[in-house]
Formats: sequence, structure tokens, C-alpha cells
Amino acid sequence: MELHLFSGGAAQAVVNGLRPAFEAAQACTLAPTFGAVGAMRDKLLAGDPCDLVILSQALVDGLTGQGHLLADSARPLGRVETGVAVRAGSPPVDIRDGDALGAALRACTGLYVPHLTQSTAGIHIAGVLEKLGLTSVLADRIHEYPNGNAAMAAMAKADGHGLIGCTQVTEIRYTPGVSLVGNLPSGYGLSTIYTAAVCTHAAEPALAGAFVRVLSEPASASLRKASGFDI
Repeated sequence: MELHLFSGGAAQAVVNGLRPAFEAAQACTLAPTFGAVGAMRDKLLAGDPCDLVILSQALVDGLTGQGHLLADSARPLGRVETGVAVRAGSPPVDIRDGDALGAALRACTGLYVPHLTQSTAGIHIAGVLEKLGLTSVLADRIHEYPNGNAAMAAMAKADGHGLIGCTQVTEIRYTPGVSLVGNLPSGYGLSTIYTAAVCTHAAEPALAGAFVRVLSEPASASLRKASGFDI
């Protein structure tokens, strides 16, 4: 049996951490696709095979209301903050408040971010840049990727100094070669609840429900916390 999952990149570490034991216990193969939550929603709406999703609570609520997800199947995994990263070994930047964050971003030579119109963190980052008056200032220094994991991996491999990344803290912690500086400061932060749910037209609804339970049960709480979720 193959279980198809569409997930925001924020949950990639948790999914991959639970995957081997679940596949062995259920004699199945998990086929996850990770990306910006908006892109994952679009794949589901386009009719791509999907048994369960892990998306922001807001998207899960909307898709449930539209009849695409089973209402009684939804389980929250926890809350994830949006953070700032630098390459491993680079000195941390000062992000203690809005002024410091603005100065750090203005001074950066490259800003690595997830999709600015499809991802949870990317949409928020675009708003932060607008609020700080830096949208046009940084336009030619922004490096945009399909999700935060891809953005952080690209920053880790990039040459040069003064590089900054901004995405969900779970994606920063999951990616080798980058270091978490901290959460975005007060007044600029974003806290997102991610929720797993079974698709209405799942080919394997019972198996999907079993993985939702594994993702959200107390036994996986330590993994979720270590990955950057606030439980």
C-alpha cells in the first residue's frame, strides 16, 4: 500500500522522523510531497492523488468547509514560529526588535526565503518587508524557493558573506549548514498552527487516519518539540 501525503515544509522533519516505524508497522510506503502550503492545496484541488494533508489550520478549515477533508479527522500537531537564520559558522545578526531586524535585512547581501505568495512564512515575510519599507530595497537580493527547506539548503551552499534566511523555525532546524538566530521580534512575528487531516477521497482512509494519529499523539510530542513545534 502507498500512502500519499501533501505537507507544508514545516512538518518535514516530523514526517521523516516517524516514517520508518510507521511504514514497518503498517507494511506500507509513505509517499510524501513537501512544499508551500498554497501549492499543496492547489495540488489537492487539482485532483492529484492524496490521502492526507498537513497544512496550516486556516487552510485545513477552509478545505474542510469545501468538503475536501474529513471534518472529524483533523488533529493539530502544534504551533511553529517564523525565524531568522544565517549560515552555520557565521556570526548571528541582531534581530532584537523591529529596528534591529530592519538594519540587519538592509545590510544583508542575500535574503533566502520560501515562496512569497504560496507559503505561510513567505507571505508573512513579504508583509514584514513591506512594513519595514524594504520591498524595493531588497528586490534584487531576494532568493525565492518553493519552500523553506529548499531556501535554507540553497543558503547553506551559497558563496559569500552577509546572507540571511527567513522561514519557519522547523525548516531552519531541519537543514544542515544553517543556524537559527531566533524568532522574528515582537510586532513582526508569525505563529502558525499546523494540522493533519484525512482527504475526503482518500484511497486509503484508514491508513491515513492511522498516520494522523501517529503524528498528533503524545508519543510523538518529543519529536515535534525537537523539530521546533510548540506543543
